[in-house]
Amino acid sequence: MSFQDLKKSRGGFDTLQASLEKTSSGGETKSYNDERYWKIDLDKTGNGYAVDMPWIQYFDHGFQGPGGWYIEKSLTTLNDKDPVSEHNTELWNSGIESNKDIARKQKRRLHYVSNILVVSDPTHPENEGKVMLFRYGKKIFEMLKDKMQPQFQDETPVNPFDLWEGADFKIKVRKVDGYWNYDKSEFATPKPLSEDDERLEAIWNSQHSLKDVIAPSEFKSYDELKQKLDRVLGMTASTATAASVASDMDDVAFPSPEPSIVEPTTASADVEEDDTMSYFQKLANDV
Repeated sequence: MSFQDLKKSRGGFDTLQASLEKTSSGGETKSYNDERYWKIDLDKTGNGYAVDMPWIQYFDHGFQGPGGWYIEKSLTTLNDKDPVSEHNTELWNSGIESNKDIARKQKRRLHYVSNILVVSDPTHPENEGKVMLFRYGKKIFEMLKDKMQPQFQDETPVNPFDLWEGADFKIKVRKVDGYWNYDKSEFATPKPLSEDDERLEAIWNSQHSLKDVIAPSEFKSYDELKQKLDRVLGMTASTATAASVASDMDDVAFPSPEPSIVEPTTASADVEEDDTMSYFQKLANDV
């Protein structure tokens, strides 16, 4: 979509709302070093503050086994079979509680990615004014959702992504019990991002492709993932080389700063515990 098409289609908030409802229901890429992505850095006091300006979602797995680290995007993102999900299903269906605990630790994690305009970044001012990709988790997504679909009648729905009627998102990060906490984050009063159409068009045209984030080329094949999973779990006769272990350790930086592991939108072996139990109960009944 061009900028002019976007401008003509203003008021298409209903379409975004429908997408939100759908999202809420239902070769190796080391993106942690990708300069398209914006990350929050904490200042000397241990806090972070930034102002932020739709989304793609994907799943990954991140855990350590006897043979090193497994940090890979899950093929379930593409609605394909994934070896970790299959392995977790076997563990859960074993009926052994210790196996269920392992499956819980290896469950998939949900990430969202959006284009943002970095308005203010005190720790890295060189990012200000740039359009960058931002990876975030459930906490921030729920804040966006609440802004678009408020729970109370006296609140007006706002599309934070709208260039003319959207709202800056002030991301405020604290460390609470060693984890990043976003509870203090908030939206500013809705206003146009700029009164200058040329600047708005330049911002719009600076966006990065979200489709590229979940392009099939960004995922390893099933066989490659299975081979790595077997090595990480110590299920192969050969041992990991020092180079491969070091490469896996590099991947540890890949997860989003947000520590929460959230509930996926589709049933699988990797959902949160309550839904996991109902899902596997259904599997057992279908056998």
